[in-house]
Amino acid sequence: MTTLTPTIRTGRAGIVTGTGLLAKRTTVTFLRRPELVVLSLVQMSAIMLTFRFIFGGAIGTAHGLPYVDFSVPGFITAGVLFQTLGTAIGIAEDMEQGFIDRLRSMPFSTAAMLTGRVVADTGILAIVLAVTTAVGFAVGFRLQASVLGGLEAFGLCLVFGLAFSWLFIAVGLLAGNVKAAQGVSMIVFIVTFASSAYVPTQTMPGWLRAFAENQPVTAMANAVRSLTLGSHSQAFLGHGPGYFVIRSLFWAVGILVAFSVISVAKFRRAAG
Repeated sequence: MTTLTPTIRTGRAGIVTGTGLLAKRTTVTFLRRPELVVLSLVQMSAIMLTFRFIFGGAIGTAHGLPYVDFSVPGFITAGVLFQTLGTAIGIAEDMEQGFIDRLRSMPFSTAAMLTGRVVADTGILAIVLAVTTAVGFAVGFRLQASVLGGLEAFGLCLVFGLAFSWLFIAVGLLAGNVKAAQGVSMIVFIVTFASSAYVPTQTMPGWLRAFAENQPVTAMANAVRSLTLGSHSQAFLGHGPGYFVIRSLFWAVGILVAFSVISVAKFRRAAG
């Protein structure tokens, strides 16, 4: 466990100073654990390769769109959830090992204890997404929109990651231990598979399609697709990029606001 020594020894460290110190600690801890680095970089790419080369030939899409071009934006979007799931495990681990209790005895801003984790995990997510995107291009994905559209899609994924980091902070605080936090991974699998991340929702039974089309992962995956598919997006998805981007941002803001409030409230109660 990396030890932190606040640079401010009188009074409480401000939120910016505290966030920076804790973000650095989280990043260094991540980089010093090779198994976490390898898992983060390999996990999303491995699932993408499985669908691309094992299931891809049996899965079709409409309007002549190759499955690889449909699936890669979905895999990257779903990968945001799998990567930020580590936030829940990290928070639960810090609580279980007493790191959070040690921080409370030091002059740190309460908010910084959470925002530091969010900042670090969002930065790590950017690196993981960049590697996964590169693998996507290596296996045949081609950007059919402008480079600006691709960059906007990448930025949108980081916004999703920021929102889901707060969701998983709440999960980690509520779980209280690593095993319970890890159990949430099954829910993440269900939510991502019951979405448009891997296959078009039109192929699903009516009851499942109703759920899949009205949950955040589908809105986010379609937003990323619409920004990367160019003119194909409206023919295939039924709406232009603006429609999906706005819907996905509503979901992201709603998740961020709701779970940041829950996380801070739970953290303060635990501190009391």
